[in-house]
Amino acid sequence: MLNAVALIRYFCLMEVNDALIDKLANLAKLEFDPSEKEQIKNDLQKMITFINKLQEVNTDNVAPLLHIGDNVNVLREDVAETVINKEAALKNASQQDGSFFKVPKVIKK
Repeated sequence: MLNAVALIRYFCLMEVNDALIDKLANLAKLEFDPSEKEQIKNDLQKMITFINKLQEVNTDNVAPLLHIGDNVNVLREDVAETVINKEAALKNASQQDGSFFKVPKVIKK
């Protein structure tokens, strides 16, 4: 199994032609008409050109970016509170039985 860098290098060396588009479409179980195939071929070539351009950037002293910000999983304290009592919750219910909301039956047997 190729890793991501090897896969990118592999595709960057490939010529984007109808055979490559047909192979990718077959692997992805997709079908394209000829006009779509030409557009996909152009888009794939643009992506490969962009990746080639990115490979020119010197990233020797750059740490891998795992998160956009420094804050990871910042959570608030979980405090249980009673915000509303049962009577207040049921006060505006169109249908209720004193303890629960009544809703129309949606599952039929």
